[in-house]
Amino acid sequence: MDRTELQWLKHLISCHDKALPDLKKLNAYYEGEQPLSYMAPELQAELQETVRQVVINWPRLVVDSVEERLDVEGFRFPGEPDSDDELWRIWQANDMDEQSQQGHLDALVMGRAYVVIGSRDGDDTTPLVTVESPLDMFAEFDPQTREVRAAVKRWCEEGEDGKVDHAALYLPDATSWWVKEKGEWVEDPGEERDDHELGEVMVEVLANRPRLKKPNGVSELADVIPISDAACKVATDMMVSAEYHATPRRVAFGFGEEDFVDANGRKVSAFSRIIGRMWATEKNRKDDGADVIQFSEASLSNFHETIKQLATLVASLAGLPPHFLGHATDNPASADGIRSAETRLVKRSERKQRGNGGTWERVNRKVMRIRDGVWNPDARSLETIWRDASTPTVAQKADAAVKLFTAKIVPLRQTREDMGYTQAQIERMEQEDEQAAQDAMQRIMSGDLAALEAGAKPPEGPVPVDRPPEPVPVS
Repeated sequence: MDRTELQWLKHLISCHDKALPDLKKLNAYYEGEQPLSYMAPELQAELQETVRQVVINWPRLVVDSVEERLDVEGFRFPGEPDSDDELWRIWQANDMDEQSQQGHLDALVMGRAYVVIGSRDGDDTTPLVTVESPLDMFAEFDPQTREVRAAVKRWCEEGEDGKVDHAALYLPDATSWWVKEKGEWVEDPGEERDDHELGEVMVEVLANRPRLKKPNGVSELADVIPISDAACKVATDMMVSAEYHATPRRVAFGFGEEDFVDANGRKVSAFSRIIGRMWATEKNRKDDGADVIQFSEASLSNFHETIKQLATLVASLAGLPPHFLGHATDNPASADGIRSAETRLVKRSERKQRGNGGTWERVNRKVMRIRDGVWNPDARSLETIWRDASTPTVAQKADAAVKLFTAKIVPLRQTREDMGYTQAQIERMEQEDEQAAQDAMQRIMSGDLAALEAGAKPPEGPVPVDRPPEPVPVS
């Protein structure tokens, strides 16, 4: 902690440079741009113009299956039944619906993503929140408190003399901006440093599966990459074999190397001789003893079974249902069977919600500190509201929610949250409920009980009230 700001900057950039190769490799696997593995260089050089690599992008399937179940729906203070409208307004103002999805995705792929909190020019009530890629940012943790003690963000811009490197340094009491000039880092004179003196770094880490010794998290692809490489290799071999399957192998007797030429008399390549695109020769069977025979076609079922076995391994490691990987049976799975198969995936997603929820709660505590100027002690018990990670049918959700509400276990608002309605939809429903209650009260006050019971609309104008007949005087 005795480092100067420049020393911190160089130290963090050095750590980031060491991590970049692995991060880029993980990103390439998610995008399906990984290099071909397990193929002999000689065969790859021979077939590079004929057969391309077949990519079975299981890494993307594994990541997207979890990320699709991570949707933030609000934040709630302790003791409050509803989500906080002001925090949700700030969330929406920063487009965090989209940014949080991208942050969860990068964290699953590369092990971590970063959230930066700062003030917004011209609007003191809406702090600025951005989500950053680990390809551009690095943070170091305090081994004692396990909080971020320093972070750096790097980017490159086009200048008059070419590309210019920029960096932002985040420390507990200040945020500063730097630019690289003549190979040396100097503070950017065009940016005003922020000496906020808050005692905390305005950066939080979205870590995937963090451990005590690995606070930066671990990629969700760590277990899948070797199996994915094997599947791509088998699929590519299958396509090479398909060449021989479509044009079966042949054996030529009585020919020399000079006999294999095309229609123009030019020699053909070895691969052309193998698949037999076009051969031209003057030799014949009677005079020269030349002969050509053809082997029977080969089956590709061994490749199919190998890929199927690798898919089973991926499903078991990633907790995916078999039908996610294309495994189908003659008898379609029942609804209960599908839900049972998704149990592990749902539980994994709920674990991700717990870990990421803590990060978003710390982000909101810093957001309120920048907005209000003081730390809010109630924010330490802030709760993140997540959408249900499971995929029940609408009828199942409605049946369970109605039973809980009827038994007076949960209130009406919680029932609507369990049904998956958004906060805006719930508020609109509550307004309509309140309006309906007011209309019913007016009917009761006007004496129109029959119309109320029948569900009819109240008549326009004043409602006549029945009165008993006046007594007749008796002499």
